[in-house]
Amino acid sequence: MVMGSENFSFFAERIPAAIFVVGTRNETLKADKHLHSPRFFIDEEALPIGAALNAAVTISYLDDNDASKDADCGSGLEFLTSELKKLAREPEFFKWMIGLRRRIHQYPELGFQEHKTSELIRSELDLLGVKYKWPVAKTGVVVSIGTGSKPVFALRADMGALPLQELVEWEFKSKIDGKMHACGHDAHVAMLLGAAKLLQEKRDILKGTVKLVFQPGEEGYAGAYHMLQDGVLDDIDGICPLHVYPHIPTGTIASRPGQILGGVGLFKATIQGIGGHGAEPHETRDPIVAAAFATLALQQIVSREKNPLEPGVVTVGYIQGGQAGNVIPECVKLGGTYRSLTSEGLYYIQERIRQVIEQQAAVHRCSAVVDFLEEVPLPHPPMANDQPLYEHVKNVGQALLGKSNVRLLPLNMFSEDFSYFGEKTAAVIFVIGSGNETLKSDIAAHSPYFFIDEEALPLGAALHAAIAISYLDDHDSVQHVSLFNSGDKQCSAYEML
Repeated sequence: MVMGSENFSFFAERIPAAIFVVGTRNETLKADKHLHSPRFFIDEEALPIGAALNAAVTISYLDDNDASKDADCGSGLEFLTSELKKLAREPEFFKWMIGLRRRIHQYPELGFQEHKTSELIRSELDLLGVKYKWPVAKTGVVVSIGTGSKPVFALRADMGALPLQELVEWEFKSKIDGKMHACGHDAHVAMLLGAAKLLQEKRDILKGTVKLVFQPGEEGYAGAYHMLQDGVLDDIDGICPLHVYPHIPTGTIASRPGQILGGVGLFKATIQGIGGHGAEPHETRDPIVAAAFATLALQQIVSREKNPLEPGVVTVGYIQGGQAGNVIPECVKLGGTYRSLTSEGLYYIQERIRQVIEQQAAVHRCSAVVDFLEEVPLPHPPMANDQPLYEHVKNVGQALLGKSNVRLLPLNMFSEDFSYFGEKTAAVIFVIGSGNETLKSDIAAHSPYFFIDEEALPLGAALHAAIAISYLDDHDSVQHVSLFNSGDKQCSAYEML
């Protein structure tokens, strides 16, 4: 990445666009001088290479996007996704999933306290007749459907709510004061239970094992890390969650290959001074001044120390100290978050936060203690999508929803403890659209006005199931004859559905 610019960027605002450079460097010809130099020179051997590349890119693009090829019926993947979507949208199935989601929504539970939610999940699984392990990480549940042998693919839903007071007035509003499903985890559970029902119905065609991971404690408790401490997930070959996303419309999904989410850490600090009367600051050691200087200095870690092409965030989210305008307090507490797209960046920022707060406190004759909540554990690592698995889910999504409804998600600094799974196995995270302006379900997560379009639920259930079934088929080591390889066999293989 460089800070040079190109007005080609105007094209990228309107249509998909990519820019490449073609090498012209040749030291013998002195064709190694910088652009915009009066001595700039090129090796003309690059010209036929550029011409051929331009032509090949164009021809292959047109071939890859030939609509007449997409009209070919018989893709086994299209047959699979169509059948699963039809099943998930049947009125009785849809009503069942909505009912589950609303029951969970009315009784939200915070991290590692999801006892009623876990009980509801297990009750539904018992009715479906599937095997599961419980408890995993206190309230978590892990389901196994299929042969019990390799390959093993996992689907994950988080369960916990947030400490928010719901302000959406509707029939199924949270009944628990100060707690709300404001991040869609109620929908995640409903979609994964829907997938469990679909997979159980299709268990005879599974060429391996699907594990469904109902995870507690995602919202700040590192639930994914704690679930991985249980051996029940040691055998998974890949894993995928779907997260509802209000910023894209219902009927779409989005993700990106490679790096997608930042790693995150939290910090809390106490600056200890000597309090006294506001009229006699010379008799005190003022922790408020020390905290103010520390807060300003923390902002310079990213702006002055980090490479501008390596994103980082340091945010001070709260400062607490004193209760009266004429009293200098004994201590001040402050805290916040720090983020980076690399583990190295995270730990660099973490160490600098400690140094800055401790040393700014010392400059102002105070002392400081900084806590990074490492026992949680924190920080969570950055999240990078596995490239082959990203392509797999993207292809399934295009078959289910259409190519235009699978979007590229911008790289961002939000975080997810799902990244712990990414350190263990091939992992990919996708978001599923729940935005609907008419329903006002386009408000950001973690808002007391957060709401979802429940039309996303059957799509999520069908997508979950299709991802897992097709993954097992593609990775079947016993009889690796892909259902997507040969003409007539594509359709007939999935007619078992």
